[in-house]
Amino acid sequence: MSRILSMTCYADTHEYGWRHVDLFVHDPGGRELNWVHWPAEEVGPDGADVATARHEPGLHRTSPWRRGISADGSEYWTADAAWSE
Repeated sequence: MSRILSMTCYADTHEYGWRHVDLFVHDPGGRELNWVHWPAEEVGPDGADVATARHEPGLHRTSPWRRGISADGSEYWTADAAWSE
């Protein structure tokens, strides 16, 4: 079964302390199978790229970051990802 990886980073809109990058694993139907996260010193895509290079150097983005706004008004970004071979 193939798995799809995506990363998400957040603007800390509500000051929840969300300075991290999430890595989500999905099945081909889009169902979430698992996730992990690592700290980021800065919020947003630039901070996520720096944190990922530091904490998960074998992981890289395969798409540009896509901006979104959640129902509570929080800003976030998602990008496709893959492990280096």
